[in-house]
Amino acid sequence: MRPETIAIHAGSQAEGLTGAIVPPIYQTSTYQQQGIGDHKGFIYTRTGNPSRSLLEESLAAIEGAQHALCFASGMAAINTVVQSLKSGDHVLCPASVYGGTFRLLSNVYDRFGIEVSFVEMADLEAVRAALRPNTAVLWLETPTNPLLGVCDIAELAALARSKGILTVVDNTFATPIFQRPLELGVDLVVHSTTKYLGGHLDVLGGALLCNDDALFAKLKFLQNAVGAVQAPFDAWLIQRGLKTVGLRVRQQASSAHAIAEWLESHPRVRRVHYPGLASHPQHAIAAKQMSGFGGVLSFELEGVAEDAERLVASTQLFALGESLGGVRSLACIPAKQTHASMTQEARDRAGISDTLVRLAVGLEHPQDLIEDLEQALASVPSVAAVMR
Repeated sequence: MRPETIAIHAGSQAEGLTGAIVPPIYQTSTYQQQGIGDHKGFIYTRTGNPSRSLLEESLAAIEGAQHALCFASGMAAINTVVQSLKSGDHVLCPASVYGGTFRLLSNVYDRFGIEVSFVEMADLEAVRAALRPNTAVLWLETPTNPLLGVCDIAELAALARSKGILTVVDNTFATPIFQRPLELGVDLVVHSTTKYLGGHLDVLGGALLCNDDALFAKLKFLQNAVGAVQAPFDAWLIQRGLKTVGLRVRQQASSAHAIAEWLESHPRVRRVHYPGLASHPQHAIAAKQMSGFGGVLSFELEGVAEDAERLVASTQLFALGESLGGVRSLACIPAKQTHASMTQEARDRAGISDTLVRLAVGLEHPQDLIEDLEQALASVPSVAAVMR
């Protein structure tokens, strides 16, 4: 079956007592046991909950995984992966990795002896040169946040496998609808289910997915031991959002592509970052491993930081906000918002300028969004002068 069908049917068996076609929310912290060690599969909701189990079943099916684990947020999921490492291990990350991942690795786990370095993952030779004898994880984010860089998943997974290195892909931007990292040889997939999978900007969540039994057992132990688990109601909300993910992401990708093409022709836009554009440096790789290019794009505005800030303050349909993947379009300045935790040096190295604007395209009509950007661009003094 195709992912869109799986998203509707997996984990959605009719409830046995009443036949309700939508499973109920199992809003309980504990479960009655028949005796010591005699129970119905659930003991305590930190360890397991039927609502969370149904979502994990759905996510595993749609991602093509044997196992899934759900967490309270995307960062809780990422944190669990890092907690599986030991002092002295080295993690290799993209230079333009998500700001929260950068902050966790650089400002939290550095105190516990976890080493991290950053490299342009699209450059295979640069990746080879950055590997160390103690490299334990090759962390891939493709497309990257916020520059929409793309790396060759299969090529990097094969390199990592030859050296016994765990490969992790943050598949949040692409979703299982557009990209299938496990089928390309990756060991572990991460999602912020807050984003496209939930899809309505009303819930937090994260997930880990894999096929390896031993890796799953290690992560499952940490999920229970640390306790940053998905709440039952949150799991139910994400399960509800999952039903329409195929329709939503295809429309968002179509709109994002149209907006990217329009921006590319605008006189005050220096560069547009969107893997669906032929001008994107890794467009061929994206076309090879993705069936769609997603609903996020970014662009560099001609001018200074104040121009970019004026632009995002002037939009009427694009709300100023630090998320993505929802039905409402959002705009942000990564250097001041999502990636503010990165040092200036790290942002410079990654290419995240003060005039970079990230757009998360929602489900509004694409022409309305273009017109909103047009009036916002016209409101920026330096832009308006050029347009006259």
